[in-house]
Order: sequence, then C-alpha cells, then structure tokens
Amino acid sequence: PLPRNARFLAATAPRIPSTRLALHHFDTNYSLQLKELWPSVRAGLLCEQKYGALLNNFSPLDYVTQELELLNATDFVSEACKKAETSPPHRASISSNIKCYTFPRGDITRFRPARPDILGLLNYYLMDAASLLPVLALNVRPGDFVLDLCAAPGGKTLALLQTGAFISGCKRYLAANDISISRTKRLHQILRNYVPTEIREAVSVTSCDGRDWGQLGGGTFHKVLVDVPCTTDRHSVMEEDNNIFHKRRTKERQMLPMLQLQLLMAGILATKPGGEVVYSTCSLSPLQNEHVIERAVEIAETQFNISMHVEDLSHFRTVFQDTFSFFSDCRLGELVLPHLTANFGPMYFCKLRRV
Repeated sequence: PLPRNARFLAATAPRIPSTRLALHHFDTNYSLQLKELWPSVRAGLLCEQKYGALLNNFSPLDYVTQELELLNATDFVSEACKKAETSPPHRASISSNIKCYTFPRGDITRFRPARPDILGLLNYYLMDAASLLPVLALNVRPGDFVLDLCAAPGGKTLALLQTGAFISGCKRYLAANDISISRTKRLHQILRNYVPTEIREAVSVTSCDGRDWGQLGGGTFHKVLVDVPCTTDRHSVMEEDNNIFHKRRTKERQMLPMLQLQLLMAGILATKPGGEVVYSTCSLSPLQNEHVIERAVEIAETQFNISMHVEDLSHFRTVFQDTFSFFSDCRLGELVLPHLTANFGPMYFCKLRRV
C-alpha cells in the first residue's frame, strides 16, 4: 500500500482536464500520422469551428437564398456540381437537391439563427458542412430504402431527407435509429422543426442497439449510413462536458474501434446485394477509420461470404477542394482536415458496395 502522505497527495492532486489529456493523446499520435500538417490541423481544432447552413427544401427558399448570397455565402454543393459536370462519370454521384451555404475560405462570419416560415418550419440547419459529405457520398435515389444506423442528433438524417428521395406516399423509406432514447428525442425534435408531417411519415425512428440491426433487418436496405460514435476530436479538445477522454471513460474509449467495427458489420449485413454503405467518423484516427474498414471487409468475406468493394471517392477531393482541406495520404476513403482558413471537420468517410 502507498504511504499515507502519498495517498493524500494522490487524492488532492489537481485533476488533469480531459481536454488536456485529449490534446496530449492527439499530439503523440497525430503528429506521427499527419507529420508536418499536424501543427496546422491542431490550430484548427483549437479554434472556433466553421458552419454551413443546410437549406430546408420543405420551406420557401427564395428569400433565405437571396439573404445568404447578399452576405457573400455560396452553395458549395451546387458549385461542386458545376465542377463535376466537366468530368461526366462523377456528375450523377453528387445530389444537387441538397443545398448548403458556406462563407468563403478565411471568412469567419457566423450565420444568424434559423427563423420559422409561415408554417413554422425552420429555413436552415446549422452544421459542420463536412458532415454532408458522407450523405452526398451515399447518393440516395427515389425508391431507395435507406438506413441511418446511428442517426441522432439528426443533422445527417435531415440532410438525407433534403435529397428529395423520400416523397409523400412513400411508406417508411428511411429508417433512423439511435441507441440513445434521449438523443432520439432530439432527432424527433429536429424532424418536427424542419419536416412536414406527410414527409415525416416516410421516416421510421427507432432506439435499438445498432449492433443488432443485422439480425433485425438483414439484407433489407439499398443504402446504409453508419456514422459511428468516435473520439469526436474537436469536442474532445474543446469541451470538458461529456468528454470521452475523462479518466472514468478510458475503457469505453479503448473499446471504440471494436464498437465501430460491430456497427459497420451490422450496416453491411443490413444491406441488399448491390447496395451501398457509407461509414463515417469525426475523428482523424486511422484506428477508427481505415483500420475499421479493412477489418470489416475481411470479416464480411471470411465469416459471411460477403464481398465488399471499397469505392473510389477521390473525385470528392477534386470537386470540393475550394471548400474543404483534404488529407491526400488517406489509404482508404477520404478525410477532411481542419484548417484555419476552412475550419470544418475532421470528417472521415468511406463508401463500400456489396458485390
């Protein structure tokens, strides 16, 4: 046992903030991964995040579009579509129905809070614009049965609805699931604030453990989004509240790659042959990103005889380079790096097709 004075010192020693533990962890690991890019990414993580305004297509847009353009904001999705038109193979792979306005590089203007329209629906949703990239990569089409496996708090679910693929009369075309009942309540609130009743009827909201979805709805969906719990790197260096680097959550943090793998496997098993899965995190960590993809592809093949093809998304780097800073050395998938002039992300996303 420790001497009494040592026990006293241990008990009274100031607790190291979780944010500092997170930053130390990232300094140790990401400096090896990102090398000379890390100081710039680090500065981005420690500065105010940049947002995009996802327009609500269920609300009249003329006025809000005009207002945002007067402020010098532009719809980065339509700009990317224009770029994609010059390389036809990629034209169809970006949904132009989604509209999201951002301020130019280096412009740190904040958007005003969204306002309700005459029907009480809010006209835009503020989110990290990089969070739209996994939704755009999923490329949802009318008639697709879609699963958002880890849906809360709801930004990506709302973006999926903005694609226009879920029209009234379609019964339960979008399944939005999250294990947390309290977070699912937040998802319900967002749907009420942004989506008309008849469109909400196309959404089935559940609170299941996503890891069980393979057994619950195996081989059912054309498109699956698996936006997994992760170290939420930006939150971890900025906020003490609900920080995964808290000493009490060490085991939970260490088990994250296993949880992520189980969720991705559930997403793969929920997909029809020929269907597609997009996996995403808001972490820079290869252990939570590429390694999870590689392991899932291997397990799908060896244990389930399912062949998964990793799709090439490098055209995203080309068409979205004016808005985001991408990591050029990502082995699989794409990674948006925070940067002081374009402080979005981090956001990792990778697309798999069930052959």
